[in-house]
Amino acid sequence: MSKVTISDAIRYIGCDDHDIDLFESQYEVPNGMSYNSYLILDDKIAIMDTADARVTDQWFNNLETELAGRTPDYLIVSHMEPDHASNLKKVCDKYPSLKVVSNAKTFGMIPQFFDIDLTDRKVEVKEGDTLELGSHILTFVMAPMVHWPEVMVTYESSEKVLFSADGFGKFGTLDTDEDWDCEARRYYMNIVGKYGNNVQALLKKAAALDIQTICPLHGPILMENIGRYIEKYDIWSGYKPENEGVTIAYASIHGNTAKAAKKMAEILEAKGQKVSLFDLSRDDMAEAIEDAFRYDKLIVASPTYDAALFPCMEDFLYHLKIKNYQKRKIGIIENGTWAPMSGKLMRAYIEGYKECEIVEPVVTIKSTMKDETVKEMEALAEALIK
Repeated sequence: MSKVTISDAIRYIGCDDHDIDLFESQYEVPNGMSYNSYLILDDKIAIMDTADARVTDQWFNNLETELAGRTPDYLIVSHMEPDHASNLKKVCDKYPSLKVVSNAKTFGMIPQFFDIDLTDRKVEVKEGDTLELGSHILTFVMAPMVHWPEVMVTYESSEKVLFSADGFGKFGTLDTDEDWDCEARRYYMNIVGKYGNNVQALLKKAAALDIQTICPLHGPILMENIGRYIEKYDIWSGYKPENEGVTIAYASIHGNTAKAAKKMAEILEAKGQKVSLFDLSRDDMAEAIEDAFRYDKLIVASPTYDAALFPCMEDFLYHLKIKNYQKRKIGIIENGTWAPMSGKLMRAYIEGYKECEIVEPVVTIKSTMKDETVKEMEALAEALIK
């Protein structure tokens, strides 16, 4: 168990998972994941979410250690995704008097995951409802589509703690020493990114609360500089660029488009631009998505393949589409030996993005980069940064 101290009354009972390779079977997590869960000890005792089935035994050990022989009264279910709710039935079976607290949408989902009768055990709450544990009072705030429709967050007023569900989470275990911004940004853009408007709505509700601690369901407990984390979420959920710079994402079959992409990076760096370069065939797609959102400009470079886009470029542009990519300047570099089509196909994707400007000229490579190609890339760089 990670040694995490929140307060005398609020205990961490979550677990680190160092063995997981892909979170949600798609995101690389070289430093593992944490599945956070909390216990509030008062006249009444509340468990704040459970944990993933991967850590069931460890989670129950943590719970029993902190209970020290007492019996919990409530299980608060913030989010029904299995990485947080997998042990709902098991904890209810272990503690027959335990009541489950959540909203109507959650109670509609529970039977889809578990064969359990909660008729006499459920406490259904809605926006603004409260639950008194003693000196600790929980207020429930609905957060639909951040990032499932049933999500709610919970504010504890005596210690000014926001239990933020998946909000303010990050990849990585709690015992990993790494920069919060990078892995929190990659987590946000790839998991929550589509739902910026819903996050903005939640931030408006949060602005009315005096928050001194944020307890997310993944990643470290945030106890200092709370305004900084909220500012980051405001930037990310508003689809605003976080930094000036250019992300260059390229696909290359035999290396010729790669050479052009790297030359494009050199040209932009010579003009004082920060450049983030990704080989979509080899680099982490989630990091490419992260940096596409982080910077204010994007260049996509791809060959034509079977009269279509090279698959990893298609995948990248599709991911941007479903994550609601917007408000960026975008340049296009296409390559083709006899019938270049990739420029047209990339343009079709980009034209479907909200408030994105396609910067001319579109650079066309006929198989290999030539002097005239470099001149076109110089012109694209000038147009992109002006």
